[in-house]
Amino acid sequence: MKQITLGTTGIIVPQNGFGALPVQRISSEAAVSLLRRAYTGGIRFFDTARGYTDSEEKLGLAFGDGYVNREEIYLASKTPAKKPEDFWKDLETCLATLKTEYIDIYQFHCAGQVYAPGDGTGMYECMLEAKKQGKIRHIGITAHKIQVAIDAANSGLYETIQFPFSYIATEKEMELVELCREKNIGFIAMKGLAGGLINNSAAAMAFMNQFDHVLPIWGMQKEEELDQWLSYMENTPEMTQELKDFIEKEKQELSGSFCRGCGYCMPCPQGIEINTCARMYLMLRRAQSDMWLTKEMQEKMAKVENCTGCRKCVKKCPYGLETPELLKWNLEDYKKVLKGEVKVTAE
Repeated sequence: MKQITLGTTGIIVPQNGFGALPVQRISSEAAVSLLRRAYTGGIRFFDTARGYTDSEEKLGLAFGDGYVNREEIYLASKTPAKKPEDFWKDLETCLATLKTEYIDIYQFHCAGQVYAPGDGTGMYECMLEAKKQGKIRHIGITAHKIQVAIDAANSGLYETIQFPFSYIATEKEMELVELCREKNIGFIAMKGLAGGLINNSAAAMAFMNQFDHVLPIWGMQKEEELDQWLSYMENTPEMTQELKDFIEKEKQELSGSFCRGCGYCMPCPQGIEINTCARMYLMLRRAQSDMWLTKEMQEKMAKVENCTGCRKCVKKCPYGLETPELLKWNLEDYKKVLKGEVKVTAE
């Protein structure tokens, strides 16, 4: 397994990070077991956020109170705060729930702008003060809008940038990754499986393995998922012609108008869970599970009927999707699946 140096931070870890968003969906006992197994298996970088309900708390239960040497792991978290008072509240809560005296990388979460000194918000000044106090060690930013990420990279203010990146990346996203390499900025790749649309972990790992400065954080909540990623610690997949051909086929299939599930369009005025409903066609075929056909999921899909075409989601979509039309098309397909008119099989 390749060791990644995250830009100028000095953080050196295996190219196999743990994205802790999904652990909010499992019990504390299961989460602690999973996280500790990840550590035992060699994973050293763990990413969470204030917005992931009890994810920080579960990381604290797993690694706090002296279970590990704090210097042996790296904890990254995020704040969605837009005001200094909320920043400090989030930071103190984060430190308490993670049971740590410092956070290795503290990130502005899903930033809609690039905070900078003297911009009138006081937000970047908060980061600088927190770093001065020793409560954080490095300043990062996460984004879903490509221009925000590019501006952050060009600003010279951030030591790490977190952005969606997988083998279905567009040319613009590849340019962002190269920009971070040129400027020696640590690149943290979220959604390495495209929010569940990618189901070939070997291809996903081989793709990431081509980059010396990219650290993927894989979202995990099941033992079998962790086992898969841990197996790559010793036997890391390399890019073969067979995998190249497979990825090219995937890129052609997933090109164009499909929802990446980033959630930037939310919330919907009509209560539609857009980042689930607008990608149901692909999820049914590429991430097969009974959960897509439960009564609860059927109720969520039925809300698509309430779409008024206000187009607020269109204005907020970083990929320029015609979301109302995409929602209706997904609902039509879903109804056919429920009626048995369309048989869903893995593609």
